[in-house]
Amino acid sequence: MRLLLIHTDFIEYEAKKKTKIAEEPCNPAGRLDDALVAFCAVESADADGIDDVIAQTVDAIKDTAGKVECERVMVYPYAHLSSDLASPDIAVTTLKEIETILEKTGLEVKRAPFGWYKSFSLSCKGHPLSELSRTISPSEDVAKPEKKQIEHKFFVLTPEGQIRDVKDYIDNSPLAALIQKEMGTAVPVGGEPVHVDLMRSKEFVDYEPVSDVGHLRWLPRGKIIRDLLADYALSLVLDYGASPVETPVMYDLADKAIFEHADKFGERQYRFKSGNRNMMLRFAACFGMFTTMRSMHISPNHLPMKMYELSTYSFRHEQKGEVIGLKRLRAFTMPDMHSLCRDLENALTCFEEQLAIGWQTGRDFGTNLVGIFRCTEEFYKEYEAWIKKIVKESGVPILVETLSDRVHYWIAKIDLAAIDGQNRPIENPTVQIDVESSRRFGIKYHLADGTEVYPPILHCSPTGSIERVFCAILENTVNQQVAHLPTWLTPTQVRIIPVTDNHLEYAKELAGRLTSAKIRADVDDRDDSLNKKIRAAGMDWVSYVIVVGDSELKSGDLTVTVRTRSEPGKPFKVTCKFDDLVKMINDETAGMPYRPMYTPGLLSLKPRYI
Repeated sequence: MRLLLIHTDFIEYEAKKKTKIAEEPCNPAGRLDDALVAFCAVESADADGIDDVIAQTVDAIKDTAGKVECERVMVYPYAHLSSDLASPDIAVTTLKEIETILEKTGLEVKRAPFGWYKSFSLSCKGHPLSELSRTISPSEDVAKPEKKQIEHKFFVLTPEGQIRDVKDYIDNSPLAALIQKEMGTAVPVGGEPVHVDLMRSKEFVDYEPVSDVGHLRWLPRGKIIRDLLADYALSLVLDYGASPVETPVMYDLADKAIFEHADKFGERQYRFKSGNRNMMLRFAACFGMFTTMRSMHISPNHLPMKMYELSTYSFRHEQKGEVIGLKRLRAFTMPDMHSLCRDLENALTCFEEQLAIGWQTGRDFGTNLVGIFRCTEEFYKEYEAWIKKIVKESGVPILVETLSDRVHYWIAKIDLAAIDGQNRPIENPTVQIDVESSRRFGIKYHLADGTEVYPPILHCSPTGSIERVFCAILENTVNQQVAHLPTWLTPTQVRIIPVTDNHLEYAKELAGRLTSAKIRADVDDRDDSLNKKIRAAGMDWVSYVIVVGDSELKSGDLTVTVRTRSEPGKPFKVTCKFDDLVKMINDETAGMPYRPMYTPGLLSLKPRYI
């Protein structure tokens, strides 16, 4: 509690405009002469011992009123005294209780209304005790409310429906790495993850020294990959029937639902003042999605309704020491879909569909995913057959965690993860069944008989954050004989290297024809040796490399080095016609998004970024 105590000749106020959290009814105007004004800001930490805080506050006001010989008190809510406010419900209840207790002491008490923009005037008396400030915190010996003890149980479900002990899977497999991490038995590995060096050495991504930690600069070769991943996520959700929207990145904590939803993530937020409003930067697209949904007229005929946003950016104030590379950031891009379902059975059907999409992304990115399904014990008992069904459809063993009671907004969720080069999980796709947020945000529809229904909401990121997807793809290169990206993601899909300047025009012509066929191609026209150019193409992870000389000009045949089929020291080469090359690449990239080159077509024009 923050208190500012002012002994006044008078104070008067008038409520002008209410906010979303305004209390009603209220005293729209008020005045007290020769009054002690107690400007109050109830803080989030007060909730741990609110009765003690109220008692201390009343004592402080009574003590000051006695010292200045004042019999009238104005209790005035004043949020500007703190940037870490309690929820509106707690604040109003606290101020009302302070008013009630003070009245019982014989003081004349008025309380200005909470949640209103008010004009006020006062005249401070100006003696030594006329302006005092106090900070009140719950006493250390105040008993904190006991947190509910939650029991966690882990086991593995096989596609055949068998329940296995996790000990049976402690080996060198990706699932074992996930089990060890979830159960806190993983052996820490020193050094930086593989992708941290790769993201900079390949000129994909760099750190931004004049921003906050965990905020990155995307260079052209990385930017095209990021955009292609975003295009891929959009194509997935459009095919699934989702409607894209875009919502703000900051929200007013004066909104009760916003505050309560944000409060669950307390220390992981960017909070700030905007004028006299307490604001926060979003950590997911939930806020804008849910406020949009509560503004809509929803019919059960519209459900399930799927809403999608590429959340650029979402913000989480992660611990500085944990922020590293692309794996853990403070600003990230999250493909975020929310599905408003008719009922729980409908939610289960959508869950199955969205989980299948999650598994598909791993196949499309070339990353091996493993999964953990989490739910309450009550959910598991009721839906055990359904859980076994989704494990069977997944075709792989899945780690299961049951919780003795619900402590989150979800009753069931699944997280899929890739495994990095240090044998640690990278969380990617997720699906969650939320049974809490629709009621908090007032999202509802009505049955034919007028019954209100607050439906379950699925949270789904079909890929996980774009940054972590790219992280997983880069980490996966350690498992490849020759490091490469999926061809549809490679910044340069084809590089043409002329043997001499006499072959440059033909190289440019080939590049132009490939570009017309929607294949990203460039020409290495730099004044370097042939071997150096070939090595540079390898360093750039170019998917297909063509060297053109007299023979190629004369025959029209192309000798192509295929990176994905090569071995260390053994480049795999094929000889083909131009049309065959185009078909080969189109077959490999079929169904995947395409963007043109983000870098110059001639390497002599390409600058160095790092």
